[in-house]
Amino acid sequence: MGPALPRRTRLRAAIAATAVAVVAAGATAFTVMTAEAATTGCAVDYQVTAEWPGGFNANVDITNLGDTALDPWKLEWDFPGTQKVSNAWNTTATQSGAHVTAAGVDYNKRLAAASTASFGFSGTFTGSTNAVPTSFKLNGIACTGDAGPSPTNPPTNVTASPTELPTGGPEQDEWNPPSNLVQPLNEVWAHVEDTYNLNFRNFGWDQVMATGGTIDYCVRWDSRNSVTLQTRDAIEAKLQQQYNLWFDQMKGWSEWPFDQIDVNVVGWAAYDRNLLQWSDNAVDVYIGDIREDAPQCSEACGRFFHQDGNYSQCPGGAAHHYDQSLWLTQGMGGGAGGDWGQRMGQEYFVNSLGSTQITIYLHELGHTFGLDDFYDWTPTGQCCFIMNAGSSATITTFDQWMLRDWWRHLKSRYGY
Repeated sequence: MGPALPRRTRLRAAIAATAVAVVAAGATAFTVMTAEAATTGCAVDYQVTAEWPGGFNANVDITNLGDTALDPWKLEWDFPGTQKVSNAWNTTATQSGAHVTAAGVDYNKRLAAASTASFGFSGTFTGSTNAVPTSFKLNGIACTGDAGPSPTNPPTNVTASPTELPTGGPEQDEWNPPSNLVQPLNEVWAHVEDTYNLNFRNFGWDQVMATGGTIDYCVRWDSRNSVTLQTRDAIEAKLQQQYNLWFDQMKGWSEWPFDQIDVNVVGWAAYDRNLLQWSDNAVDVYIGDIREDAPQCSEACGRFFHQDGNYSQCPGGAAHHYDQSLWLTQGMGGGAGGDWGQRMGQEYFVNSLGSTQITIYLHELGHTFGLDDFYDWTPTGQCCFIMNAGSSATITTFDQWMLRDWWRHLKSRYGY
């Protein structure tokens, strides 16, 4: 298709998340009236990012809610079942019985105030239940999501304040990422300016702003396998869910105007009509138009082909246009993504419909919104994030801040 954002990746297929445990959703800052008083507190987000019989992957985000840095940091928890840590990254993990201790390594052992550190691990378990831990301690302090006076140095006068910590979360307009991410984010954006023509007008951002917050898909069913009505509808629902995983973090942030990007599948293209096992008229169907050795949705209806928004030759007009293609190719490994949409293995995508996260799709969707690959370099202090192909099965805090940084730099073109 000659995409303006050519990206090719080779990823192993990861089984996506089946469970999520979030400990401590809120944070309260405290105004301390005595000079020697200290504030402590922490929050932990523990996510099972992949699971298979007898094994799993997990990602852990630790946020220091206190007013002083932790150097080094050490997180402890007890598994509620038979889980055993077998391999870890971005941490040194040890286990005794059910008790696990994860400590920072050289490049992330200092956890500044109001900052987040992330690590991951692979584990094993027996039986059918992989229950998630329910409590954590960071340097001996229980992670409840609240900040309070240090038990070893209590202040004499503490006033609770609802002031939001500078994590750059929803309802915050200021560019204020965690301190450990400032340098790598600056490095990434400098690389973006060297790599992209930022006058280009068909990034995912441009598409969403042109439609007022929707993305319409056409599926290129590049497969000789049949597809049922149930699978058709499940694919649409899964695309919405995956968009939410990226853009829930944008809601209310820095004038981002949408609570949700609404995702619809409006068309399907196939080699043969008999492969599409439904008879309703819920989607447009395109048969026999073969481009790039694959079924093609009508070019007259595609934004990639008509970036000026002129769909006058599209059957049904603009109401039947599509913004992106989901190109599902039988037997393909890895994926590709750009302003035209995303491509990956048909079997991989369909077999992942029961998973919370479809890793290859999420990576390629990042490319649609301008996020780069990291084949030959790594931002300072960063190791494992979804846009660094093969290093993370899930979107990380660093990925989220890279997405926000794109909006920060492009929003003025839309009048924000």
